[in-house]
Amino acid sequence: MKDIGPTHPDWNVQELRSAIDSAGVALWTWIIENDEFIMDARGFELWGLSAKTVLTFEHLSAQIHPADRDRVRTAFEATRVVEGQFEIDFRILTSASDVRWISARGQGNKGEPAAEKMTGIFLDVTGRKQAEEGHELLAGEMSHRVKNLLALASGLTSITSRTTETKEEMAKQLTQRLTALGRAHDLVRPLPNGQGSAALLGDLFSVLLAPYDDLGAFAGRIRVAVPRMGIGEKAATSLALVIHELATNSLKYGALSAEQGLLDISGATVEDDVEIVWSEQGCADAPRNSAEGYGSKLLHRTVAGHLGGSITYDWTAGGVVVALKMRVSDLVH
Repeated sequence: MKDIGPTHPDWNVQELRSAIDSAGVALWTWIIENDEFIMDARGFELWGLSAKTVLTFEHLSAQIHPADRDRVRTAFEATRVVEGQFEIDFRILTSASDVRWISARGQGNKGEPAAEKMTGIFLDVTGRKQAEEGHELLAGEMSHRVKNLLALASGLTSITSRTTETKEEMAKQLTQRLTALGRAHDLVRPLPNGQGSAALLGDLFSVLLAPYDDLGAFAGRIRVAVPRMGIGEKAATSLALVIHELATNSLKYGALSAEQGLLDISGATVEDDVEIVWSEQGCADAPRNSAEGYGSKLLHRTVAGHLGGSITYDWTAGGVVVALKMRVSDLVH
């Protein structure tokens, strides 16, 4: 194979520039003596600056995210006396609302503190960082759901044991409940495109809460009375997640965990909103949800972000009232 390295006669500056542009690489040089910072046109574009701007390292540092600024300055200063390659990722603010992730890479000065300048490259790694954050969020949500499913299985076993007398009867009812839970869990997952409206609002509540309603002495302790309206695919997934989370909390330590507990869900359409009241009574000591808990964050993020609404809690003696407010326009799509 022919060598086309930088010293080969077939390699020229234009071809090198073309390769750098294709990779989205921005070149920079920091002249340490006077703090001047030089970048190519790609660098100015990446940082959202005019190519006519006269830069210093301090000037450029002002655009680094405040949470990353000290870390980046320390890293750049350290490269003056660090031998070998270095790399650091950080955020920059190109405007009040535009945050980008930048990766700075270069070569240390091989232990020469008096070196006059340093060179390196900038890469826009925003897409990679967003993907990493998405994977971390998904992993956290999956871990939370697995823990919830284990708690649900334990709670459903406890409920079933209170209303059955033989192991055969208990096995039959528990199997029915776990099967229903499986059907309900399907509603928490995104639906394939093209399946149309997912469900009626009342049916969504009924299907998701069916596994928790006793078949024996305490049958009917879950009551649902909500407006009759269709729910779109996107909203069904989000709302199912909310119902599933609230039911899980209730089974862990709310009304569904107590033999005499009652769960009443009512709703009404008020102008452009649907208001749902989730009321639990009959639980001896309903603990207040921690705002820092993953479940609470998941509920608030889903209701506010995906359903354009709000969720509030009112703890009462032996119960809790959860008020959900969502836009009709966000539910039907």
